Amino acid sequence: MKLTVLGSGSTGNAALIVAGETRALIDAGLSAKEITRRLALVGEDVQKLDGVLVTHEHGDHVCGLDVLCRKFDLPIYANSQTAEAVRCDCSLDQHRNWRIFRTGAEFKICDLIVQSFPVPHDAVDPVGFAFYAGSNGLGFITDLGYATKMIVERLRQVHTLVIETNHDEKLFQNDTHRPWPVKQRIQSRHGHLSNNAAATVIEELLPGKIDRVVLGHLSRDCNTPELALNTVRNALNKSGKIDIELFCASQSAVSPRFCIGETEVGAFQSTFENAFFPAA
Repeated sequence: MKLTVLGSGSTGNAALIVAGETRALIDAGLSAKEITRRLALVGEDVQKLDGVLVTHEHGDHVCGLDVLCRKFDLPIYANSQTAEAVRCDCSLDQHRNWRIFRTGAEFKICDLIVQSFPVPHDAVDPVGFAFYAGSNGLGFITDLGYATKMIVERLRQVHTLVIETNHDEKLFQNDTHRPWPVKQRIQSRHGHLSNNAAATVIEELLPGKIDRVVLGHLSRDCNTPELALNTVRNALNKSGKIDIELFCASQSAVSPRFCIGETEVGAFQSTFENAFFPAA
């Protein structure tokens, strides 16, 4: 299994996961043109994608979804409430290639096993994912106000974790551009993780199998890669985990390709409720 973060930040998010011959996007929060360009930079063809998994309906996660999936007829994997929210905002109400899963369900996309779970965020039904290919796992949580006990348990077996470090608490408090109601929302239990909050989540996972952490979804105004990395690195050092690989994803650049063990090839097994929406 391999992971490439195509872009991550407050204004656009997308990542590529590869397992055997399976290629799937996690979110499409960059323009379709930019996603296509960034895939080409890492030697990938957008037309070979097996689908797009959607974490939630916010624009920085779905703004390129409409054009991308209509142009290339890509399957969209989403829970029913997220799908309804997305299709109400664009012409995807005519798109026939929906794959609807129940939040909390486990399903397969060709060679890739996907476990979904609810996360606390201000969207209709946001989810995080744990991906498995063979015995190796990848956790993906990029928008959440806090980590529930269930989330931590779902991530116990992953080797690589993608987690948001949205803001530095001091920079956030001193920010004069955001009105107080917006600050309250971001700091709420349905908002976003600060650097310190993300470090606490990572510390809870240290008894597990985790050996790599990718930080993402940084605020461009209230955080820096240096602050996020230093906060998490200090927490790891205090826990005696100096050997864990640490990387900060960028809004403007493609990450390295992270290899997460070997992949066991398996046959596709559909476990979806209903692949289509009725015509509008």
